[in-house]
Amino acid sequence: MELEIDIEAPWPGDTDWVDLAERALEALVQVAPELGHERLLTSVLFTSDSQVHTLNREWRAKDKPTNVLSFPMLERVELLNLQQDGPPEMLGDIALAAETCAREASEKNVSIQDHATHLLIHGLLHLAGLDHEISDADAEAMEALETKALAILAIADPYGDRN
Repeated sequence: MELEIDIEAPWPGDTDWVDLAERALEALVQVAPELGHERLLTSVLFTSDSQVHTLNREWRAKDKPTNVLSFPMLERVELLNLQQDGPPEMLGDIALAAETCAREASEKNVSIQDHATHLLIHGLLHLAGLDHEISDADAEAMEALETKALAILAIADPYGDRN
């Protein structure tokens, strides 16, 4: 998969967010290989809380900020059946909110880089058709993939309640 990444203020300039996103994807592909398809394209926007709030209100009818938004453009079955040959296929868009990410990272006592990595992995799994809000079993399956991908990057289990 190719990532198209745009970084806006107020994301801190002392981190290579492009490299962070690419490393997150590389780790995730090891546990969710369907995301490694060469025809896939995903846009990632590192932006402000106000922009994410606007997107959440306009596209999801939720008038509040959130940490990450995912806008899938393929159904899971389409992703899983994507042929090798053909033009690029847009998997979807992800937007991460800087201030919320920083606040949550501080509350969890983790770096903003580790938390942003978790949110990117979480968002990419949503684009792949996984959803933690369907059932407890779906949530556990999605969280297990997140935890495995994060472990590859030596990032601790963000849920902290498993063995």
